[in-house]
Amino acid sequence: MANEDQEMELEALQSIYEGDDCFKELGPCSFQYRVGDIGDSKAFLIEISWPETYPETAPNISMNAFFNNQISPAVKQSILKMLQEQVEANLGTSMTYTLFEYAKDNKEVLMENHQPFNNVITLIGNDNTPEPANVNLSSKKKEKKEQLTKAQKKKLADKTDHKGELPRGWNWVDVIKVMLICEGVCSTYL
Repeated sequence: MANEDQEMELEALQSIYEGDDCFKELGPCSFQYRVGDIGDSKAFLIEISWPETYPETAPNISMNAFFNNQISPAVKQSILKMLQEQVEANLGTSMTYTLFEYAKDNKEVLMENHQPFNNVITLIGNDNTPEPANVNLSSKKKEKKEQLTKAQKKKLADKTDHKGELPRGWNWVDVIKVMLICEGVCSTYL
């Protein structure tokens, strides 16, 4: 159960961030804030959850969201360290808004050492430079062609004319056959 301070802070957060797409309430004591726009390479998500004794004890801060996959572990640790300094300075007070705003105001400082980080397994190319695995896989897909056996090729050639096209009416339904089938089926149920 949330204590009175938590209830007041929850109401304040809901009021402040109403209509803000960057803020998400994950639960009554768990929140998420996206710092930066979705297409921004330096954007990141902060998750804050309150323990029962918050704000007397520090909130739990996490950067383990999938959105942060492109951020190196070293940069994540650096951000968490700077946020932890803010936690220590504000211990005993409602600080979720303060932490989100600190991250928003100091985004460039927090992400200054950020280099796009790819969690995809890399393969070594001919020139000994790592390449993303998905690039190599897509080129292999282009090269793969459907292989037909001689019998399949002969059967396909028998069905088509000299231009490789199917003859007119190859997929037409014989109306007489359909009527006879329907008449036979219908008579068995009558």
